[in-house]
Amino acid sequence: MSDPNTSQLDASAAAHAEALHGSRWKRRALLAATLAAFSALACAQNVNPDETGHEPVGTRAALQKARPVTARHAMVVSAQHLATMVGVDILKRGGNAVDAAVAVGFAEAVVHPCCGNIGGGGFMTIHLKDGRNLFLDFREKAPAKATPTMFQDADGNVVEGRSTDSYLGVGVPGTVMGFDTALKRYGTMSLQQLIAPAIKLARDGYVLEQGDVDSLDSSTGAFAKHANVAAIFLDHGKPFKVGERLVQKDLARTLELIAKGGTKAFYGGPIARAVVKGSDANGGILSLRDFAGYTAQWEKPIQCEYHGYTVVSAPPPSSGGTTLCLILQIIKPYPLAKWGYGSVDSVHYLVEAERRAFADRNTYLGDPAFVHNPIDTLLSDAHAAKLRATIKQDQATPSSEVQGSLGAPEGNHTTHYSVVDKDGNAVAVTYTVNFLFGNKQIAGDTGFFLNDEMDDFTGKPGVANGAGLVQGVINRVEPGKRPLSSMTPTIVLRDGKPFMLTGSPGSATIISSTLGSFLNVVEFGMNMQQAVNAPRLHQQWYPDVVYAGQGLLTPESQQALEAMGYRFKPFSGGAVEAILFNPKTGLLEGAHDPRRPAGLAAGY
Repeated sequence: MSDPNTSQLDASAAAHAEALHGSRWKRRALLAATLAAFSALACAQNVNPDETGHEPVGTRAALQKARPVTARHAMVVSAQHLATMVGVDILKRGGNAVDAAVAVGFAEAVVHPCCGNIGGGGFMTIHLKDGRNLFLDFREKAPAKATPTMFQDADGNVVEGRSTDSYLGVGVPGTVMGFDTALKRYGTMSLQQLIAPAIKLARDGYVLEQGDVDSLDSSTGAFAKHANVAAIFLDHGKPFKVGERLVQKDLARTLELIAKGGTKAFYGGPIARAVVKGSDANGGILSLRDFAGYTAQWEKPIQCEYHGYTVVSAPPPSSGGTTLCLILQIIKPYPLAKWGYGSVDSVHYLVEAERRAFADRNTYLGDPAFVHNPIDTLLSDAHAAKLRATIKQDQATPSSEVQGSLGAPEGNHTTHYSVVDKDGNAVAVTYTVNFLFGNKQIAGDTGFFLNDEMDDFTGKPGVANGAGLVQGVINRVEPGKRPLSSMTPTIVLRDGKPFMLTGSPGSATIISSTLGSFLNVVEFGMNMQQAVNAPRLHQQWYPDVVYAGQGLLTPESQQALEAMGYRFKPFSGGAVEAILFNPKTGLLEGAHDPRRPAGLAAGY
C-alpha cells in the first residue's frame, strides 16, 4: 500500500493535475497500460463468453476492441435504438438538443416501457450554446393525503410491498409537464411534431429485439396479474419472443390526447381522471387536485471543479450531483492515475470516499421545498479535508463507524439519455418509474405504467428502502414533497465548453456509475466506450459491502482488500449512455452501454 500524507497530497494536487490532465490526449502509454491491465484481469477471472456467444463486458477482447461511435455534428445515445433514431431524425430536421431530448423521451415511453415513461418523472440538465447551465426538476410529488407513516402497520413496522406494488406507492407523475416546460422555453419545434414518432411506434408497433424481450421477461409474472396489462405486454398469456411486434394502441390514444391538449390533457383531463379512478379502485390516495397542482421547476444545477473540469449535475431533490461532487472533492488529491484502474489503492480510497459521501447523502439531503440542504458546507474544501482525514491508510472503515458528519439533521430501474446538437447545445436526461415497470400496473385504458416512486422516501427512519438505502427523517413522506433521488444527469465542461455528457439508471448505483464513466476517461485514459464498458465499483454506506463488477479486481487485489476488512458482492452497475467531445479529433464520441443491449449511439 502507498502511504499518502494528506498535506503532501493537497500540496501536490495542482502539479498532479497539470501533469496528468494537461496532456490528456497524449497519454498513449497510460491507455496501453490500462488495456494490458484489462487483459490481465480477464485472464485472471477466466471469463467465458455468455450464452449469446458475445464476450461479457469487461473481458480482454471486448475491452481492447471497444470503440465509440463517432459523428461530426450531433449525437444521441439512449437505451433503445428506435428512440435514438427518433432523436437523430429530429436533429437532422433542424431541431435542437431540447427538441430531440423531448422526442426521445416520448419515444422511450413506447419502446422502453420498463423505464422510459409518462407515468413517472425525472431531471434534465442543460448546457446552452451561450454558456448557460440549467436544470429542470420534474420529479414526482407525494399526494396531498400522504403521511409519514403510510407504509407502516399499526405496530410501526414497514409493510413489505406497500410502497412498491400498490397504488399507495404512486407519486404524481412529472414527465409530461417536464418535457412541455423544457420545450416551451428552449425548444424550436411543436409538441405535436415531437410526439408524432412515439404515436406511430405505439399505434403500429415495433419489432422486438433480444434486449427488449429480456426487459419484458423480467416482469412476466407481474403482467399476468392484471388483465389490462396482460392484454398488451403478453402474447395471449405468453411472453413475447424476438421478432414479434409489440403494439400499444391504448398508449397511442393517450399520446394523441397529449399531442392535441398538452399538459391540460394529462393533468386536468381524461388521463388524470382515469389514473385517479384506478387509484380509488385499488386503495390509492391520488386526487384530481394532486394532478392539477403539479409543477415542474427550474433550479440552479450543482457545480464543482475537478482538475480543470467543471461538473454540472443534479441538485436536490436529487442527491446525485451533491454526492458525485463530494466524492470528487474527497479523492481530488489522490494520484488515481498513478495507482491505476482497479488497483488496491484506487479501490480503497474510492470506496472510502463513497462510504462517507453516501452517509452524508442519506442523512442531510431532501426536497429543498421542505428541508434545508447544506450544500455549501458539504462541498467545501474544509469538509472534504475533514472526511479525507478519517480514511485509514490500510484498513476499511466499518460503516457503523461512519455517521452523518455534520451532526443531527434539520427537521435499479431508470433510464438515461444524452443529446448534443450541431450548435453545441447539450441535454442530459434521467427519468424513471422507479422499479422495472414501476408498480407493474396501468390505470384503465391509459396504456402506460405507473411509478412506485414513493418507495424513494424514508418508509421509517433507519429501515432500508427498496434500493437498500438507509435514510433519515429529512426524507420522510410529506404531502406535496418530492422523494430524494439518486438520478445524476451530468454535463462536464472543459474551458466552459461541453466535454462529456453522462448518466445512468441503477438506483443508488447511478452515482457511482456516472462517477466511473468520468474517472475512467480523465484519470485512467480510456476512450468513451471503454469507460462505459469497464467493470464498476459501488459502496453506499449501508449495507456494509462493496459491489464490484466482474473483472475489476484480480484475485490478488481482492485478497489484499479483503485482508483490509472489505467484503465484496458482484454486480454489473447501471447502464451509462455517454457522449464525449474529443478535442484532438473534433469529433463527438457516443458510447451506449452494452448492459442494455437494445440501445444505440448514433449521430451525423
